[in-house]
Amino acid sequence: MVVGLFAGEGKDFRLLGTRCAACASVFFPREDHQCRNPACAGGELTEVPLSRRGRVWSYTDSRYRPPSPYVSDPELSWEPCALIAVELEAERLVVLGQAAPGVTVADLTVGMEVEVVPGVLHEDAETTWATWHWRPAGVKA
Repeated sequence: MVVGLFAGEGKDFRLLGTRCAACASVFFPREDHQCRNPACAGGELTEVPLSRRGRVWSYTDSRYRPPSPYVSDPELSWEPCALIAVELEAERLVVLGQAAPGVTVADLTVGMEVEVVPGVLHEDAETTWATWHWRPAGVKA
């Protein structure tokens, strides 16, 4: 898990961003040094939990083995997955992520409501690499 990208479990699972006190711009991934808004002189950045839900902005099928830091060892199994760009409900920020296991491009439409859920990027005998997934709203894991 990359520290600072998300927190919580179950219904409390949220992506974490930062908000600029001067211009109210929200960033994901988080920004800890300066406001990314070029029109802002900068302000204090505060961690904020982001909306759990949003609408599919775009999606695609990922049919190739991704490069590092993702699992790219050809000896390890790899399954194609759907990638979803989601416009968050309150922030109007677009966040890219994998679809939850079992969700394919056939299950998705632009504009449908989805929610963020905890996921596993990869695991081995010693480590589980946590991530987030997008899942159609109201669907149980």
